[in-house]
Amino acid sequence: MQRLRVRFARGNEVKFISHLDIMRMWERTLRRAQIPLALSEGFNPHPRFSLAAPLPVSVTSEAELMDVFLTRWQSPQAFTAGVSQQLPPGFQILGVIAISPNMPSLQAQVRFAEYRVEAAAEKETSAAEEAISHLLSLESLPWHHRRDTGERNYDIRKLIDDLWLIGSCREVCTIGMRLRCDSAGSGRPEQVTAALGFSTYPMSVHRTKLIFEGS
Repeated sequence: MQRLRVRFARGNEVKFISHLDIMRMWERTLRRAQIPLALSEGFNPHPRFSLAAPLPVSVTSEAELMDVFLTRWQSPQAFTAGVSQQLPPGFQILGVIAISPNMPSLQAQVRFAEYRVEAAAEKETSAAEEAISHLLSLESLPWHHRRDTGERNYDIRKLIDDLWLIGSCREVCTIGMRLRCDSAGSGRPEQVTAALGFSTYPMSVHRTKLIFEGS
């Protein structure tokens, strides 16, 4: 059995596709490319591939990771060439490497995700820097938001590892964020911008990196 780790991008054309639809897309694409997918065991076998961390709707990315298990060896180059021909517009394979089948799952290794967030400039550069410094200086920041299942209360500060100002101009304030992304919780960039005092939803959110434990 072979295990390939795939890094891929999701562009603006497909940023409103849900995580479930992305999983379905990959299964169809891999089958059309005639990739020899390994199947899970059990009563209802399914193709063995998994994504590192769900990408929220409306977020683009250059850092998505997927592990694919194959029943027979295939070179990363052949995999990339075959699958790329079947991918719909908006998705692009950026790299493929072979890894040990016995390595921990992607989900178990991811600890943080980095984002580049563009928000409508409501603050001067100095005010944006001050808001970032103030938030990072806090020990905790109680937060709540409402879901279909009800209101959820938590400490948003624990989900923020680092923030930095990338740039600020007349119309756009660009902020870098390193947010928690593991089984204990995932930071949401739009909630962090709200915590920084921005009143509108971000103009764009782009995931730039997934960071593993120990990296």
